Amino acid sequence: MLLKAERNEIATFGRKLISAGLTTGTGGNLSLFNRPENLIAISPSGIEYCDMQPEDIVILDLAGKVVEGRLKPSSELNFHLALYNRRPDIHAVVHTHSIYATTIACLNLEIPAVHYLVGFAGKKVPVAPYAAFGTPKLAANITRAIEDYNAVLLANHGLVAVGPAMTKAFSVAEQVEIVARIYYQACCIGDPVILPDKEMETVIRKFETYGQ
Repeated sequence: MLLKAERNEIATFGRKLISAGLTTGTGGNLSLFNRPENLIAISPSGIEYCDMQPEDIVILDLAGKVVEGRLKPSSELNFHLALYNRRPDIHAVVHTHSIYATTIACLNLEIPAVHYLVGFAGKKVPVAPYAAFGTPKLAANITRAIEDYNAVLLANHGLVAVGPAMTKAFSVAEQVEIVARIYYQACCIGDPVILPDKEMETVIRKFETYGQ
């Protein structure tokens, strides 16, 4: 079985998508890129995460050709491939339909630095223009909007988070959802005070040495 470790990790974090409330049903998707092997492991299309097994994960090359797997890969394969081709620092992609981030995305708004935790994504979370799911147009919109950020909202759709490992990308998705909720709630009360870029630059530097 190719990419056994990556398959296990996707199955594990697929269940975490549900338990963390970052999606429902079969929504969203995850992938890992093993760059030394030049192979991608991605969740299959339309499979309940609680039922997903490592053998259900689909293995492809960077051109999108299935190398191993009996199921169809995620319908959002296009933007996973585009992100891996766009940025060599990306090794994991997590796509969610988390409620608050998606709410902001449906307003076609960015998430500003209303709380320093947005620094997990960058100085803000940008928004990519809407395009139908699974299309090359959506992939192009995402790769243009993400620049060097670790997350991007998909207008009228959801969120994509990236990172050097699945744990990092998943953490970005979780933190963005927290900040999206804070931003929503602050806007309900008044006008949120946004942290300046200089302060966010300090936060982002501190995050580089955060943790063990």
